[in-house]
Amino acid sequence: MARSSAGIGCTSARCREIFEHAAAGQSSEGSAGQIAAEFPTSRPGVSRHLRVLREHGLVRARGEGQRRMYSLDSAPLVELDKWLARYRSFWTNRLDALDTEIHRRRGSATKRRSRASRG
Repeated sequence: MARSSAGIGCTSARCREIFEHAAAGQSSEGSAGQIAAEFPTSRPGVSRHLRVLREHGLVRARGEGQRRMYSLDSAPLVELDKWLARYRSFWTNRLDALDTEIHRRRGSATKRRSRASRG
């Protein structure tokens, strides 16, 4: 897998929020100032997060005069999704089994309580 993965680029909650903001508007782009206006963080702080996201391939930046315009680069996420697909059936089966066991135990507990209240 490439160096750029979602887990590497977003280590702080604010960075993840900025990434999610970019993901919500996939077809659009915004400057660091426009993006910073959406968060209670300084513009330099947002710029640092955008730089980290860009370095990890999660956002693209293109120059427009004095500004950089940022947009989501979904390619690393597609790559990560393909990699995770190999493990989905394993976890799905395990989680389904856990769900079955939880329902079975809840059913047994309910029956015991019902018998105890009658008894």
